[in-house]
Amino acid sequence: MSEKPITYYSLNQYLKDTFGSKVYKIALNGGFTCPNRDGKLDTRGCIFCSAGGSGDFAESPDLSITEQIEAGKRRVSDKIKDGKYIAYFQAYTNTYGPLEKMRKLFTEAILHPDIVAVSVATRPDCLGEDVLNLLSELNRIKPVWVELGLQTIHEKSAEYIRRGYPLSVYEEAVNSLKKRDLNVITHVILGLPGETFEDMKDTVRHVCECGTDGIKLQLLHVLKGTDLARQYEEGKFEVMEEEEYLDLISELLQIIPKNIVIHRLTGDGPKKDLIAPLWSADKKHVLNRMKEKLKR
Repeated sequence: MSEKPITYYSLNQYLKDTFGSKVYKIALNGGFTCPNRDGKLDTRGCIFCSAGGSGDFAESPDLSITEQIEAGKRRVSDKIKDGKYIAYFQAYTNTYGPLEKMRKLFTEAILHPDIVAVSVATRPDCLGEDVLNLLSELNRIKPVWVELGLQTIHEKSAEYIRRGYPLSVYEEAVNSLKKRDLNVITHVILGLPGETFEDMKDTVRHVCECGTDGIKLQLLHVLKGTDLARQYEEGKFEVMEEEEYLDLISELLQIIPKNIVIHRLTGDGPKKDLIAPLWSADKKHVLNRMKEKLKR
């Protein structure tokens, strides 16, 4: 008897269930920085983070938020007409800075008539009461998602990547956000040096148990100009092979509850900056392989 296909709650399905149609994300740059870059915690950033602060596909911060949204709409104009969009504040830490700046930028985005939700990428240690209250206030206008960069629950790995906060800070942040009915999405990196399959599965299990609404599973990318790239070129670690990654995803999807939305299954870095794993550059191929594997 053949095994049942592995199923999961995809972001596309969640968006259709929630908003009644296909919805596109527009990556924005609010011109924020990060405590791991401005000297509060460090000046080097996380070991894997690109110069763009993980916002390599975001619009230019020289434009207003409205101008960035319109530019993002033009980018997908061949795919969608009169569509719905999510304003995704992607680059750096978007709740780190003056509260009034956040209020101005987030409000401008949320009041745009084509925006159905705002997603804010940040660190769990940058969510003070004033920020939480602002996000809660905006959430009463349109849905607000908060994306937390956790990456791993293992303290040794967290220290290695220079995350800069303990696991308890993430747990407290999720609790505070859920109390305010804010949608929580957690970023997890798969393939960190020294982590086993079981380590990664433990991270995903814990994230699910903490009450996250969504999860982004991100394959570790080695990008030019990062400290991670230097260590890779020195032969200090190896990246995951394609079959390894597909096997891992298959296992993870079987332990993630079906009500948790899978926002990402692999991720992609700028091809011009990607050093390894090179097989990941063909995202369409990888997702097709994954789809076939899950069917089996």
